[in-house]
Amino acid sequence: MDTEALKKSLLKKFQEVTADRLQKIQLGVIDLEKETAEQAADDVARELHTMKGEARMLGLAAIGQLAHAAEDVLRAEREGKTATETATDVMLRACDVLSDLIEDLDAAHTGSSTTEEMVKALSEVSGHPVPALGPVRKPAAAPPKPAVQAPVAPAAAPPVVAQAPVAPAVPATPRAPEPVAAAPHPPAKEEEAPSAAKASSIADRSIRVNVEVLDSLGLLAGDLLVESARGRLRSGETAQLFERFSRLGDRFLRISEEVDVPDAIRTELERAEADLHMLRDDAFRFVRRNGDGINTLHGNLAQLADHVAEARLVPLSTVFDAFPRAVRDIAKTQNKEVDLVIENADIGVDRSMLADVRDALVHLLRNAVDHGLESPDFRQQMGKPDTGRIRIRVRVDGDMLHIEVEDDGRGMDTERLKQVAINKRLLSPVQAAALSEREAIELIFRPGFSTREQVSELSGRGVGMDVVKRKVETLGGSVGVQSRQGRGTTITLRLPQSLALMKVLLVRLGDDVYGMPAADVVAVMRIKPDDRMEVFGTLAVRHRGKPTALVALGPLLGLNGGNRFDKPPAVVVRHGDDYAALVVDGFVDEREVAVKPCGGEFLKGAPFIAGTAALEDGRIAVLLHVPDIMTEVRRMARPVTQAPASRRLRVLLVDDSPIARATEGALVKALGHSVEEAQDGEEAYVKVQTNTYDLILTDVQMPKLDGFSLTRRLKGTPAVARIPVIILSSLASPEDKRRGLDAGADAYLVKGELGVEILAQSIDRLT
Repeated sequence: MDTEALKKSLLKKFQEVTADRLQKIQLGVIDLEKETAEQAADDVARELHTMKGEARMLGLAAIGQLAHAAEDVLRAEREGKTATETATDVMLRACDVLSDLIEDLDAAHTGSSTTEEMVKALSEVSGHPVPALGPVRKPAAAPPKPAVQAPVAPAAAPPVVAQAPVAPAVPATPRAPEPVAAAPHPPAKEEEAPSAAKASSIADRSIRVNVEVLDSLGLLAGDLLVESARGRLRSGETAQLFERFSRLGDRFLRISEEVDVPDAIRTELERAEADLHMLRDDAFRFVRRNGDGINTLHGNLAQLADHVAEARLVPLSTVFDAFPRAVRDIAKTQNKEVDLVIENADIGVDRSMLADVRDALVHLLRNAVDHGLESPDFRQQMGKPDTGRIRIRVRVDGDMLHIEVEDDGRGMDTERLKQVAINKRLLSPVQAAALSEREAIELIFRPGFSTREQVSELSGRGVGMDVVKRKVETLGGSVGVQSRQGRGTTITLRLPQSLALMKVLLVRLGDDVYGMPAADVVAVMRIKPDDRMEVFGTLAVRHRGKPTALVALGPLLGLNGGNRFDKPPAVVVRHGDDYAALVVDGFVDEREVAVKPCGGEFLKGAPFIAGTAALEDGRIAVLLHVPDIMTEVRRMARPVTQAPASRRLRVLLVDDSPIARATEGALVKALGHSVEEAQDGEEAYVKVQTNTYDLILTDVQMPKLDGFSLTRRLKGTPAVARIPVIILSSLASPEDKRRGLDAGADAYLVKGELGVEILAQSIDRLT
């Protein structure tokens, strides 16, 4: 390699290594304000010194000068000659300038006005003047032979002595470069040698690979895995063919024994029989060896696919390392104090997802600082520490990655969220009043929703959580929110760890095969007639004691078919906190497949479809996008909100069944009324004595006091006799209805026939 080519390769290596080193320096500078300041200062000093030595040996004088000035600031801070906050601010600004210089090596050689201003600012803080940049030496000034033979310094990249701007040409002796690199701070250089050797050892075990190459390898590994599965299939078919030949040979032998032939022909038949036995033995040995080879090949290719998928994983720390600086800067603009804690940042994520994960987390951190955390004065009034805390937790659950962003701030005020939605005309007052607490919190995912009245650099632009949700769901994940007013908010991102290979459950719809991510599948089941129920016109099935929407997957996807079995197979899937049982025609298998984007115009952009995967029998499996499916299921299962009544009513709902109270209460809320609950007639009668209600809905069969007795008691009490009473019961005989009306009920509705329209008409008539 000639000198110029070597110089270019060294500069490129310097850019890569120094970018990582600069990130460590920024994290260490931020830690100067924490309890671990002493260790952080040692780490920053070591990294700065190494950067300075490498830059000077490569002729990057401006970087060396800045690093030297930053060292002086760090020394002044450690000696107490300058305030920690002042030193932190100016060194972080210096890191920004260094980052620009790393990208622009011409400026790194000669310096610029920005560099001079930064050096001056550092000097003012440290009180140590920094020498001005001298003329840069030309590489041609040194003889070529010694330059090639010069020993390498213990830096990340081996230098060429002819390029060093800080010393004349050095003779090719083993100890000659030591004074050049170690002259400014000899002790620090000696301490640095072991860590540099360690870094060099790590570098020897790793290389940088273009992401496109990994993508190609991932697709190729997936295709080879499918091809090996096809080989196993063909191996089985070959074994069946030999089995048929064997049976045919046995028939031939039986026939030859029964036929009377001359001795000469009998001798030939015996020879043919011996050859047939040998052929059959050889065929069986071939089938066994071929099968063993195919199985070994398939296992090796599966390992190859796993290793390629693992190679695509990038530690989340590559994203997280920039967050402490960003959170600190945002907090300073709002005069807030924030402590960011990150757990398990070394867990990997697919490289192709890294940008989307970073964008989503940036939105979450901005919201946590701006909306979540209170000012120090307000936190004092609430009895909280002055410094707010944001915690990022990462964990792996099977093939899924969970990232939690938690703050100990003010939490979410659901009533305020509803009012904001009404003011922005995203909901009508009736719709807002019917929302549950969870549905009110999920308003933050509506496009254009923001609780900020004025636009700022951080908030109020109506772009934020809807972007997070869209990005995460595009990757096949989900977003969950938990919030307690006054205690804080936790937002959980649930994402696949890798997009190259995915474990899927293959199901059959007609003659076609569809796949669902195994991470979204909760269970598979057979739907028994006794398990089915109807909740306000929506078909549901009882799963683990809870009603779950039951939907035929074929019609939902726009395909023919539906429930054609007495006990149809179904897949219970989960997205966030929502569940659905999807009826299919059958199950095929669970396996790991290579996911490919939809090609052509036929499937590209089609709803509910995330990609395709090739199967060993030549068919193409269509991979379904569960978030889109669940959105459609929610739309189908949601009751239609009726026109608002003349006024909002206060309704008492009496039923001993928690499921019945939940479903009936949701229906009443959908009509714009408020609901209070009682578990039996005795509790309801006590509440009526102390509270005012506009309407009472009661079940019949309850402990302590049933619905008929409760109605008679209410109608016999003058103070509450005028409150309308509607009996909701599964008892549908004419005799039961007559008993209810005789007890004084104003209306009798059968639960199995109950719908939004019927209930709305009855309430309007009675009120």
